Amino acid sequence: MDESLHGTRDKRGHYKPGKLLKIAPLYPPQWRKIPAWLPSYFLPWNVFYAVSAFVYWVLFIPPVDVLQTLSLGWVLRLYIINVIAVGLFYGAFEYRLFLARAQGDRFKYNPRFPGDTQSRQFWFKSQNIENVLRTFLYGVSIWTLFGALVLWAWANTWGNWLTFSEAPIYLAVIAVLVSMLHQTHFYAIHRLIHTPWLYKHVHAIHHKSVNPSPWSSLAMHPVEHALYFASVFWHVILPSHPLIALYQLHKAGFGAIPGHIGFDKMEVGEDGAVDLHAYGHYLHHKYFEVNYGDGLVPFDKLFGTWHDGSAEADAAMRARLAKMRREVTPS
Repeated sequence: MDESLHGTRDKRGHYKPGKLLKIAPLYPPQWRKIPAWLPSYFLPWNVFYAVSAFVYWVLFIPPVDVLQTLSLGWVLRLYIINVIAVGLFYGAFEYRLFLARAQGDRFKYNPRFPGDTQSRQFWFKSQNIENVLRTFLYGVSIWTLFGALVLWAWANTWGNWLTFSEAPIYLAVIAVLVSMLHQTHFYAIHRLIHTPWLYKHVHAIHHKSVNPSPWSSLAMHPVEHALYFASVFWHVILPSHPLIALYQLHKAGFGAIPGHIGFDKMEVGEDGAVDLHAYGHYLHHKYFEVNYGDGLVPFDKLFGTWHDGSAEADAAMRARLAKMRREVTPS
Protein backbone atom coordinates (compact mmCIF):
# COMPACT_ATOMS: atom_id res chain seq x y z
CA MET A 1 0.00 0.00 0.00
CA ASP A 2 1.33 3.45 -0.90
CA GLU A 3 1.70 5.38 2.37
CA SER A 4 2.48 8.60 0.49
CA LEU A 5 -1.21 8.81 -0.43
CA HIS A 6 -2.04 9.22 3.26
CA GLY A 7 0.87 11.16 4.73
CA THR A 8 4.47 12.34 4.42
CA ARG A 9 7.91 11.60 5.85
CA ASP A 10 10.39 14.20 7.09
CA LYS A 11 14.15 14.23 6.52
CA ARG A 12 14.71 11.77 9.37
CA GLY A 13 12.16 9.37 7.90
CA HIS A 14 9.45 9.97 10.49
CA TYR A 15 5.95 9.45 9.16
CA LYS A 16 3.23 12.05 9.62
CA PRO A 17 -0.43 11.38 8.70
CA GLY A 18 -2.00 13.75 6.21
CA LYS A 19 -5.14 14.28 8.31
CA LEU A 20 -4.97 16.43 11.41
CA LEU A 21 -6.23 15.09 14.73
CA LYS A 22 -9.64 16.32 15.80
CA ILE A 23 -11.43 16.75 19.11
CA ALA A 24 -14.65 14.73 19.34
CA PRO A 25 -17.60 16.92 18.28
CA LEU A 26 -19.30 16.65 21.67
CA TYR A 27 -18.15 19.65 23.71
CA PRO A 28 -20.03 21.77 22.79
CA PRO A 29 -22.22 19.45 20.72
CA GLN A 30 -21.79 19.83 16.96
CA TRP A 31 -24.98 18.07 16.02
CA ARG A 32 -24.30 17.87 12.30
CA LYS A 33 -20.94 16.18 12.82
CA ILE A 34 -21.96 13.69 15.52
CA PRO A 35 -23.72 11.14 13.22
CA ALA A 36 -20.61 10.82 11.03
CA TRP A 37 -18.32 10.62 14.08
CA LEU A 38 -20.42 8.16 16.11
CA PRO A 39 -19.38 4.91 14.33
CA SER A 40 -15.71 5.67 15.12
CA TYR A 41 -16.62 5.90 18.82
CA PHE A 42 -17.82 2.30 18.83
CA LEU A 43 -15.77 0.71 16.03
CA PRO A 44 -13.54 -1.11 16.11
CA TRP A 45 -12.10 -0.79 19.60
CA ASN A 46 -14.98 -0.17 22.03
CA VAL A 47 -17.09 -2.96 20.54
CA PHE A 48 -14.12 -5.31 20.95
CA TYR A 49 -13.59 -4.33 24.62
CA ALA A 50 -17.30 -4.75 25.37
CA VAL A 51 -17.53 -8.14 23.65
CA SER A 52 -14.34 -9.38 25.35
CA ALA A 53 -15.74 -8.34 28.75
CA PHE A 54 -19.01 -10.16 28.03
CA VAL A 55 -17.18 -13.37 27.03
CA TYR A 56 -15.01 -13.07 30.15
CA TRP A 57 -18.13 -12.61 32.31
CA VAL A 58 -19.99 -15.58 30.81
CA LEU A 59 -17.13 -18.08 30.56
CA PHE A 60 -14.68 -17.33 33.34
CA ILE A 61 -16.23 -15.49 36.30
CA PRO A 62 -16.90 -17.92 39.19
CA PRO A 63 -20.37 -18.23 40.81
CA VAL A 64 -21.41 -15.62 43.38
CA ASP A 65 -20.95 -17.94 46.34
CA VAL A 66 -17.31 -18.48 45.30
CA LEU A 67 -16.70 -14.75 44.81
CA GLN A 68 -17.94 -13.99 48.32
CA THR A 69 -14.64 -15.26 49.69
CA LEU A 70 -11.50 -13.59 48.37
CA SER A 71 -9.26 -16.63 47.83
CA LEU A 72 -6.04 -17.26 45.94
CA GLY A 73 -7.57 -20.06 43.87
CA TRP A 74 -10.06 -18.13 41.75
CA VAL A 75 -7.97 -14.95 41.69
CA LEU A 76 -4.98 -16.89 40.34
CA ARG A 77 -7.22 -18.52 37.74
CA LEU A 78 -8.37 -15.08 36.54
CA TYR A 79 -4.75 -13.92 36.46
CA ILE A 80 -3.78 -16.84 34.21
CA ILE A 81 -6.71 -16.08 31.91
CA ASN A 82 -5.67 -12.43 31.74
CA VAL A 83 -2.07 -13.40 31.00
CA ILE A 84 -3.22 -15.58 28.10
CA ALA A 85 -5.57 -12.89 26.76
CA VAL A 86 -2.93 -10.15 26.93
CA GLY A 87 -0.30 -12.44 25.45
CA LEU A 88 -2.54 -13.25 22.49
CA PHE A 89 -3.84 -9.72 21.89
CA TYR A 90 -0.62 -7.77 22.43
CA GLY A 91 1.46 -10.54 20.89
CA ALA A 92 -0.59 -10.57 17.69
CA PHE A 93 0.22 -6.92 16.99
CA GLU A 94 3.84 -7.33 18.09
CA TYR A 95 4.35 -10.38 15.89
CA ARG A 96 2.71 -9.00 12.76
CA LEU A 97 4.12 -5.47 12.85
CA PHE A 98 7.42 -5.76 14.76
CA LEU A 99 8.67 -9.35 14.43
CA ALA A 100 7.34 -10.54 11.06
CA ARG A 101 7.31 -6.91 9.85
CA ALA A 102 4.51 -7.79 7.48
CA GLN A 103 4.33 -4.23 6.17
CA GLY A 104 7.91 -3.13 6.76
CA ASP A 105 7.99 0.42 8.09
CA ARG A 106 5.05 1.59 6.02
CA PHE A 107 2.86 3.87 8.17
CA LYS A 108 5.30 3.56 11.09
CA TYR A 109 5.78 6.94 12.76
CA ASN A 110 9.37 6.27 13.82
CA PRO A 111 11.12 4.19 11.15
CA ARG A 112 13.35 2.46 13.73
CA PHE A 113 12.24 -0.74 15.46
CA PRO A 114 12.96 -0.95 19.22
CA GLY A 115 14.17 -4.53 18.92
CA ASP A 116 17.01 -3.51 16.61
CA THR A 117 18.98 -1.58 19.24
CA GLN A 118 20.11 -2.07 22.82
CA SER A 119 20.05 0.54 25.59
CA ARG A 120 21.39 0.46 29.13
CA GLN A 121 18.30 2.27 30.41
CA PHE A 122 16.21 -0.90 29.94
CA TRP A 123 16.37 -4.21 31.80
CA PHE A 124 18.75 -6.56 29.96
CA LYS A 125 19.41 -3.61 27.59
CA SER A 126 16.15 -4.44 25.79
CA GLN A 127 13.06 -2.25 25.58
CA ASN A 128 10.96 -5.25 24.57
CA ILE A 129 12.12 -7.53 27.39
CA GLU A 130 11.56 -4.88 30.07
CA ASN A 131 8.18 -3.94 28.66
CA VAL A 132 6.99 -7.56 28.56
CA LEU A 133 8.16 -8.21 32.10
CA ARG A 134 6.56 -5.05 33.49
CA THR A 135 3.32 -5.91 31.70
CA PHE A 136 3.00 -9.38 33.21
CA LEU A 137 4.71 -8.91 36.58
CA TYR A 138 2.93 -5.69 37.57
CA GLY A 139 0.32 -4.65 35.00
CA VAL A 140 -1.71 -7.83 34.63
CA SER A 141 -1.29 -8.59 38.35
CA ILE A 142 -2.80 -5.26 39.43
CA TRP A 143 -5.47 -5.46 36.70
CA THR A 144 -6.49 -8.90 38.03
CA LEU A 145 -6.38 -7.86 41.69
CA PHE A 146 -8.58 -4.80 41.15
CA GLY A 147 -11.04 -6.82 39.10
CA ALA A 148 -11.17 -9.47 41.83
CA LEU A 149 -11.80 -6.82 44.50
CA VAL A 150 -14.71 -5.37 42.54
CA LEU A 151 -16.24 -8.81 41.94
CA TRP A 152 -15.81 -9.63 45.64
CA ALA A 153 -17.52 -6.35 46.59
CA TRP A 154 -20.40 -7.13 44.21
CA ALA A 155 -20.81 -10.67 45.56
CA ASN A 156 -21.04 -9.25 49.09
CA THR A 157 -23.41 -6.43 48.00
CA TRP A 158 -20.90 -3.70 48.89
CA GLY A 159 -21.53 -0.84 46.50
CA ASN A 160 -24.40 0.55 44.46
CA TRP A 161 -25.08 -2.45 42.27
CA LEU A 162 -28.03 -2.72 39.90
CA THR A 163 -29.35 -5.48 37.65
CA PHE A 164 -30.20 -4.99 33.98
CA SER A 165 -33.83 -5.82 34.71
CA GLU A 166 -33.97 -3.03 37.31
CA ALA A 167 -32.44 -0.24 35.23
CA PRO A 168 -31.82 -1.30 31.61
CA ILE A 169 -31.72 2.21 30.13
CA TYR A 170 -29.52 3.67 32.88
CA LEU A 171 -27.02 0.80 32.66
CA ALA A 172 -26.98 1.03 28.87
CA VAL A 173 -26.06 4.72 29.18
CA ILE A 174 -23.33 3.91 31.72
CA ALA A 175 -21.96 1.28 29.34
CA VAL A 176 -21.89 3.79 26.47
CA LEU A 177 -20.07 6.29 28.69
CA VAL A 178 -17.34 3.84 29.77
CA SER A 179 -14.87 5.24 27.24
CA MET A 180 -15.52 8.81 28.36
CA LEU A 181 -15.15 7.82 32.00
CA HIS A 182 -11.87 6.12 31.12
CA GLN A 183 -10.55 9.21 29.37
CA THR A 184 -11.61 11.53 32.20
CA HIS A 185 -9.93 9.31 34.79
CA PHE A 186 -6.86 8.82 32.61
CA TYR A 187 -6.43 12.53 31.92
CA ALA A 188 -6.61 13.34 35.65
CA ILE A 189 -4.07 10.73 36.74
CA HIS A 190 -1.88 11.44 33.70
CA ARG A 191 -1.54 15.11 34.61
CA LEU A 192 -0.85 14.04 38.21
CA ILE A 193 2.03 11.75 37.30
CA HIS A 194 3.55 14.44 35.09
CA THR A 195 4.19 16.59 38.16
CA PRO A 196 7.97 16.69 38.77
CA TRP A 197 8.37 14.26 41.68
CA LEU A 198 5.92 11.66 40.40
CA TYR A 199 7.30 11.95 36.88
CA LYS A 200 10.86 11.34 38.07
CA HIS A 201 10.04 8.44 40.37
CA VAL A 202 7.03 6.85 38.62
CA HIS A 203 6.01 7.96 35.13
CA ALA A 204 9.53 8.27 33.68
CA ILE A 205 9.59 4.47 33.41
CA HIS A 206 6.76 4.51 30.89
CA HIS A 207 8.34 7.36 28.95
CA LYS A 208 11.56 5.45 28.42
CA SER A 209 9.69 4.03 25.41
CA VAL A 210 10.06 7.14 23.28
CA ASN A 211 9.59 4.89 20.27
CA PRO A 212 6.69 2.76 21.58
CA SER A 213 5.62 -0.69 20.51
CA PRO A 214 2.63 -2.79 21.64
CA TRP A 215 4.44 -4.05 24.75
CA SER A 216 5.04 -0.43 25.81
CA SER A 217 1.32 -0.12 26.48
CA LEU A 218 1.40 -1.42 30.06
CA ALA A 219 5.12 -0.97 30.72
CA MET A 220 4.74 1.18 33.84
CA HIS A 221 5.76 1.59 37.45
CA PRO A 222 3.36 -0.35 39.75
CA VAL A 223 2.12 2.94 41.24
CA GLU A 224 1.08 4.05 37.77
CA HIS A 225 -0.60 0.71 37.15
CA ALA A 226 -2.59 1.16 40.37
CA LEU A 227 -3.67 4.69 39.43
CA TYR A 228 -4.49 3.63 35.88
CA PHE A 229 -6.61 0.57 36.70
CA ALA A 230 -8.32 2.36 39.61
CA SER A 231 -10.88 3.57 37.05
CA VAL A 232 -12.75 0.31 37.77
CA PHE A 233 -13.59 1.52 41.28
CA TRP A 234 -15.90 4.19 39.85
CA HIS A 235 -18.33 1.32 39.35
CA VAL A 236 -18.35 0.63 43.08
CA ILE A 237 -19.15 4.30 43.77
CA LEU A 238 -21.66 4.84 40.95
CA PRO A 239 -24.75 2.70 40.56
CA SER A 240 -23.46 0.11 38.08
CA HIS A 241 -23.19 -3.57 37.19
CA PRO A 242 -20.10 -5.83 37.50
CA LEU A 243 -20.18 -6.63 33.78
CA ILE A 244 -19.77 -2.91 33.02
CA ALA A 245 -16.97 -2.78 35.59
CA LEU A 246 -15.20 -5.56 33.67
CA TYR A 247 -15.78 -3.60 30.46
CA GLN A 248 -14.06 -0.64 32.17
CA LEU A 249 -11.07 -2.87 33.00
CA HIS A 250 -10.89 -4.23 29.46
CA LYS A 251 -11.03 -0.69 28.13
CA ALA A 252 -8.01 0.14 30.28
CA GLY A 253 -6.10 -3.11 29.78
CA PHE A 254 -6.64 -3.83 26.10
CA GLY A 255 -7.33 -0.19 25.28
CA ALA A 256 -3.75 0.82 26.04
CA ILE A 257 -2.69 -0.82 22.76
CA PRO A 258 -3.92 1.71 20.15
CA GLY A 259 -1.90 4.62 21.53
CA HIS A 260 1.35 2.63 21.67
CA ILE A 261 1.25 0.55 18.55
CA GLY A 262 3.62 2.86 16.66
CA PHE A 263 1.84 2.57 13.31
CA ASP A 264 -0.84 4.82 11.86
CA LYS A 265 -2.47 2.03 9.84
CA MET A 266 -2.30 -1.75 9.71
CA GLU A 267 -2.51 -3.06 6.18
CA VAL A 268 -5.17 -5.64 5.37
CA GLY A 269 -4.69 -7.20 1.96
CA GLU A 270 -3.06 -5.32 -0.88
CA ASP A 271 -5.19 -2.19 -0.87
CA GLY A 272 -6.94 -2.09 2.51
CA ALA A 273 -5.84 -0.75 5.89
CA VAL A 274 -7.28 -0.33 9.38
CA ASP A 275 -6.80 3.05 11.05
CA LEU A 276 -5.12 2.37 14.42
CA HIS A 277 -5.79 5.82 15.95
CA ALA A 278 -2.30 5.90 17.45
CA TYR A 279 -0.95 9.30 16.41
CA GLY A 280 -2.30 11.41 19.27
CA HIS A 281 -0.61 9.40 22.00
CA TYR A 282 2.49 8.86 19.86
CA LEU A 283 2.91 12.63 19.90
CA HIS A 284 2.70 12.51 23.69
CA HIS A 285 5.56 9.99 23.81
CA LYS A 286 7.51 12.12 21.35
CA TYR A 287 6.98 15.52 23.00
CA PHE A 288 5.97 14.55 26.58
CA GLU A 289 3.90 17.66 27.39
CA VAL A 290 1.03 17.38 24.88
CA ASN A 291 -2.03 15.16 24.42
CA TYR A 292 -2.53 13.87 27.94
CA GLY A 293 -5.83 12.51 26.61
CA ASP A 294 -6.96 11.43 23.16
CA GLY A 295 -9.44 14.17 22.29
CA LEU A 296 -12.58 12.29 23.29
CA VAL A 297 -12.94 14.67 26.21
CA PRO A 298 -11.74 18.24 25.58
CA PHE A 299 -9.35 18.77 28.50
CA ASP A 300 -6.23 19.14 26.34
CA LYS A 301 -8.00 21.74 24.23
CA LEU A 302 -9.23 23.60 27.30
CA PHE A 303 -5.82 23.64 29.01
CA GLY A 304 -3.71 24.39 25.95
CA THR A 305 -1.96 21.02 25.61
CA TRP A 306 -3.70 19.75 22.48
CA HIS A 307 -1.44 18.89 19.52
CA ASP A 308 -3.26 18.02 16.31
CA GLY A 309 -0.11 17.23 14.32
CA SER A 310 0.06 20.56 12.51
CA ALA A 311 3.02 22.92 12.24
CA GLU A 312 0.93 25.53 14.07
CA ALA A 313 0.38 23.18 17.00
CA ASP A 314 4.10 22.41 17.02
CA ALA A 315 4.98 26.10 17.18
CA ALA A 316 2.42 26.72 19.95
CA MET A 317 3.86 23.80 21.95
CA ARG A 318 7.41 25.11 21.65
CA ALA A 319 6.33 28.61 22.69
CA ARG A 320 4.44 27.22 25.69
CA LEU A 321 7.38 25.10 26.81
CA ALA A 322 9.79 28.00 26.38
CA LYS A 323 7.54 30.15 28.56
CA MET A 324 7.44 27.40 31.21
CA ARG A 325 11.24 27.21 31.22
CA ARG A 326 11.54 30.99 31.64
CA GLU A 327 9.13 30.89 34.57
CA VAL A 328 11.11 28.25 36.47
CA THR A 329 14.60 29.51 35.59
CA PRO A 330 15.99 32.14 38.00
CA SER A 331 16.81 35.45 36.35
